[in-house]
Amino acid sequence: MSTVAEQLGYPDDARLLILHCAELGFCHASNVAVFESLRDGIGTTASLLVPAPWAREAASRYRGEDVGVRIALNAEHDLYRWGPITQAPSLLDGDGGFPRTAADMWDHADLDEVRREARAQVERAVLWGFDISHLDTHLDAMLLRPEFFDIYLELAVDFELPLRMLGGEVEPNIGFPFRQLAADEGVLFADRFITLPTRHPRQALLELLPTLEPGLTELTLRPAIDTPELRAITTDWDERVSNHIVLVDDRGLGRSLSEAGVTPIGFHTLRDAMRRG
Repeated sequence: MSTVAEQLGYPDDARLLILHCAELGFCHASNVAVFESLRDGIGTTASLLVPAPWAREAASRYRGEDVGVRIALNAEHDLYRWGPITQAPSLLDGDGGFPRTAADMWDHADLDEVRREARAQVERAVLWGFDISHLDTHLDAMLLRPEFFDIYLELAVDFELPLRMLGGEVEPNIGFPFRQLAADEGVLFADRFITLPTRHPRQALLELLPTLEPGLTELTLRPAIDTPELRAITTDWDERVSNHIVLVDDRGLGRSLSEAGVTPIGFHTLRDAMRRG
């Protein structure tokens, strides 16, 4: 069985890194930062929250970058709400938005309505002009339960798209072999999935690069610029701002990637390999 790196045309000892900018469309501050990260920084891919309030504005800024769809079935912020674009009753909580937690969604969601909503979000991104590179899932909601993962995988197969996944080390806790299920369907995904600590992310990234194992690693960040809007929406605004600084303002990190022998790639590379295969 060939490795992911080999399927992408790299030697099996290549050290590949996806720098994933999550939550495009979340707010204006996120839109500005994500596109800056892709165009002027070291970000290699992003994921769009189609139902979020600033998703349409994100579409107006799109210039063909590597962007996937982050399927949203939750709106976790207390005072900043969005809901299903299909108006699915089982995906609404008491105040007209998505449930705030994945557990609440799992308890009440009708699977047929989940399937329609998830597909509608992908199709709307296509309608807006996005050349979708991959699928993602907000709060990991479609990864952690087998009945929801089945829908996630079904969409990946139908649209021939790679998936953002969690690492294999979490499978024993989740209780079903989601990575093997995806591999059996020919769906590509990273070998490893990591996040940076909230404190000192630049130093953590510099320490990480020399230790990356051969294969494909995905690193997810949520960049945003510092605005009053962002500070009003979420308490983790400073983490998002620091992610933007790491991706865009620190010009030395691109050189550090090269010196560490790490090759940055986007999800388009995986998607194209899937479609060739």
